[in-house]
Amino acid sequence: MDSWRHRTFYYLLGLLAVMFAYTLAYDYGMSAFENDPRTFLESFQIVVETFTTTGFGSDSAGWSSTEMLVLIVVMDLTGVLLIFIALPVLVFPLFEEAISTTAPTSVEDFEDHVVICNLTSRGETLIDELESNGVGYVVVEQDREVAEELHEAEYSVIHADPKTLDGLRAAELPSARALVADDTDQINTSIILTAKELAGDVEVISFAEDPSRERYHHLAGADTVFSPRALLGRSLASKITTSISTSLSDTIAAGDQFEIVELPIHHGSELIGKTIDEIGIRQRTGANVIGAWFRGQFETPPSPDAVIDSGTVLLVTGQEPQLERLKNLTLSDIRHFRSSQTLLIGRGEVGDSVASRLDEEGIPYTTLDLVEKPGVDRVGDATDPEELEAAGIQEANTAVLALSDDTTTEFATLVARDLSPDIEILARAEENENVTKIYRAGADYVLSLATVSGRMLASTILDEEVISFDKQVDIVQTEAPGLVGTTIGEAEVRSETNCTVIAVERNGDVRTEIGPDFRIEDGDELIIAGTDEGTSAFTERFG
Repeated sequence: MDSWRHRTFYYLLGLLAVMFAYTLAYDYGMSAFENDPRTFLESFQIVVETFTTTGFGSDSAGWSSTEMLVLIVVMDLTGVLLIFIALPVLVFPLFEEAISTTAPTSVEDFEDHVVICNLTSRGETLIDELESNGVGYVVVEQDREVAEELHEAEYSVIHADPKTLDGLRAAELPSARALVADDTDQINTSIILTAKELAGDVEVISFAEDPSRERYHHLAGADTVFSPRALLGRSLASKITTSISTSLSDTIAAGDQFEIVELPIHHGSELIGKTIDEIGIRQRTGANVIGAWFRGQFETPPSPDAVIDSGTVLLVTGQEPQLERLKNLTLSDIRHFRSSQTLLIGRGEVGDSVASRLDEEGIPYTTLDLVEKPGVDRVGDATDPEELEAAGIQEANTAVLALSDDTTTEFATLVARDLSPDIEILARAEENENVTKIYRAGADYVLSLATVSGRMLASTILDEEVISFDKQVDIVQTEAPGLVGTTIGEAEVRSETNCTVIAVERNGDVRTEIGPDFRIEDGDELIIAGTDEGTSAFTERFG
């Protein structure tokens, strides 16, 4: 609306200038060419009549000179042109403004809801979780246009400043269960201070862009501060495998009897091109496949006819020796004869976290970044084949793409895969929607920052016991009152929720042989695996 006011001001200013010029020209012409002088006001009246098309000049019968006739023709055309300019520049936007839906400035009768200050992709993940659990929310957006776009997209949003008492009061913060501050570090700390002044007992969760500034979020009063990029970087680093060791380093312990792990299928693995049924994983290794990602799409359980390729990630359970045998099958035979060098592309916050983990494990690596900074071995563009070759991609065993721009990551993945068909490519994604594209470009493993962040938020706010935030699937331990007295098969858990019950803790014992005839008893703790949507559906239906 502000831009419309500016356009209107300049248009009217220009219109007055043009009309003034034509008034002077008409006044001069009537004296010089028609010998019939007019006052300035009379000349202005003629111009107004002509421009507004309410008349074509009360003096029309008195024009006989060529000069005046030409002036009137040009003045007529100018008036019509200015009208056509006014329609798209002024009139149409005004109508759109009038019929558009205006975002509200407050909410009423909200209780036990979550106040989200600035909506990001991780906030969208959180909203999905909240809606599936029947928890209300309101987004507080300071920018009017953004607030109206969110309102039209049917988000619960108000247009208000979250840094002010009035803004948070309009969101009914005192009756909320939590507030999420998801902006810059400076804005977040301002929101925290305001929130604690208005409602000191409401839980405040904040995101720190820079981990070194977490302290100031806590000093401002935040109850929980997240730095998901650091967790994401360490998780990517933990996926790095070498021919020297095939031991598991990233398992989830779910009791003394079994563990859960994600295993990417690497280029050159003997499993590629075979179906899950043909491989016979349980017969060969003793491990159980409970789910699989095929180019970013999760299936649980995977079809026996599903074909394994280099973009497949298996979600498996079993004892450590069994999982190690399976992991050995997922690796490339070619890599056993290559160096264990890792190429780290991007040295931002995620890249620093990857480097820290590699240093701890003693894994050698070379860093490539666009900007010269401490820890960067070579300055260059990751999308330039010559730069990647110079950085040693053809000699490296693994490439980690820790870039903040998904489009650049997609292109760099294509280039890296073309230069080194057998290299293991691990990548971060900023947005969930780009994960599948990065897989298609040739990555072996992709982890989304929005997924990690959203799970952190949901677990904290909903008191949900998420066993691991940094997996491509949710692995959650929860009670299921809706299943008590029924079997897994009778409840049709997989078909109804797209989740798999992988274990049940009963009276301190973890039971892993969970078939369709397994009956749930009161007090059982279920360990389930599925997508974010799947685990939310499970909680909604059986929780």
